[in-house]
Amino acid sequence: MRSMIGLPLVGFALVLAVGSINGVTPGYAQTQGQERREDRGDARDTRQGGREGARDAKAECKKGDEKTRAECRQDKRDTKQDARDSARDVKRD
Repeated sequence: MRSMIGLPLVGFALVLAVGSINGVTPGYAQTQGQERREDRGDARDTRQGGREGARDAKAECKKGDEKTRAECRQDKRDTKQDARDSARDVKRD
């Protein structure tokens, strides 16, 4: 008779233990995910700002006669690459 009472009690304790572990994990994972999403958003904004800056710099460069079109393209590429590097730094921090 004693083993019949002990078995449901052990089962109930096991269910409580598993339920408490599962109840804590999603909140923690959700917080980390939110932080990663915010970091990606910040990095995306940095890259977008670099694209716009590169576009404007190329337009200004093409208006002037001091550089060739190839040099203007290279300046744009360099500006965009600098923005990508900055975005990587934002994601790492």
